[in-house]
Amino acid sequence: MPTILSVAEVIPPVQISQTQVAEFVRELFGAAYKDIDRLLMVFKNGEIKKRHILHHIDWFHENHSFEERNRIFIEAAVSLGTKAISACLGKNSFLKKRIPYEEIDAIFFITSTGFATPSIEARIMNHLPFHKHTKRIPIWGLGCAGGVAGLSRAYEYCQAFPKAKVLVLSVEFCSLTFQKNDLSKSNLIGTSLFADGVACALVCGDESNMDEYRQKETIPSIMATQSTLMPNSLDVMGWDIKNDGLFVIFSRDIPHIVESWLKPNVNEFLEKHHIELKKIDYFIAHPGGKKIIDAYRHALNIPASILEDSMYVLQQYGNMSSATIFYVLKQHLEKKIPRGSYGLCVALGPGFSSELILLRWFE
Repeated sequence: MPTILSVAEVIPPVQISQTQVAEFVRELFGAAYKDIDRLLMVFKNGEIKKRHILHHIDWFHENHSFEERNRIFIEAAVSLGTKAISACLGKNSFLKKRIPYEEIDAIFFITSTGFATPSIEARIMNHLPFHKHTKRIPIWGLGCAGGVAGLSRAYEYCQAFPKAKVLVLSVEFCSLTFQKNDLSKSNLIGTSLFADGVACALVCGDESNMDEYRQKETIPSIMATQSTLMPNSLDVMGWDIKNDGLFVIFSRDIPHIVESWLKPNVNEFLEKHHIELKKIDYFIAHPGGKKIIDAYRHALNIPASILEDSMYVLQQYGNMSSATIFYVLKQHLEKKIPRGSYGLCVALGPGFSSELILLRWFE
């Protein structure tokens, strides 16, 4: 079974507190809403403490064209993406020695917050000595579900090519999509949640020489994956693409949808593989927000303690769209997890959709 061998993240340069962002939003949205103080409670109730973005908050007081923001996306994606790949292939907490770039067979690049052709992984290959025949698979538009989807596609690649080593690189700069002239409640809510993040994971096939490199006593293998699309739910989550860029679509019904839709979805997946929900030892859940984490807990009837890593990542980093799941996954890879333990990766995204991965730790 394909195995996740290493994960690394790169933290964007500017740290902002939730208090700073709330004051910024008060200044920007205050005239549009008489009940602004009530609306701003979302910043406190969401329990995010800080986030990381590319620019200081003063930068967002000015208007920036779609062209300028996308240029910044490309430059930062190449710079920080290069660092994330390098860190992933040399992470000494997971690897005995650095893996040569030339041994990577394919790169899956995941984003929903910027555009580039040639795509970002092609640009990175001009900075790092990958083999010229390395396959490139850019995936755009899966939003928060993109990280788990990328791991799933890497799993399938390694099933087809069991000698392969594959990178999944996620780059999300949600801050660059912020629209200062969009005074909708969706934009206000999005501003309370979203942040920038970059991460990279290494997935290896069964017949790769990963035992030469693996450091950890037990490592998670991918047992199975499932992608699910909810019919007629295009307006739940996503982007409205206009002349000025990407405008957030963010339904307030998402937590309720999660509570009613997720459990049957998860049960169907686990039943196919003869696993009961109670056998899952670790939930690697994308923390879309505090309400989403609560919805996971209520829908699946699981204790809050099993979602502590997801909650920690949300508090410290916010929702970084597809990159967030890698931050949560890294928390689990750093643990000493007993052989035979089961894990479930969960993420929800536009469509409305879900991505699930069943993991099991082996020696």
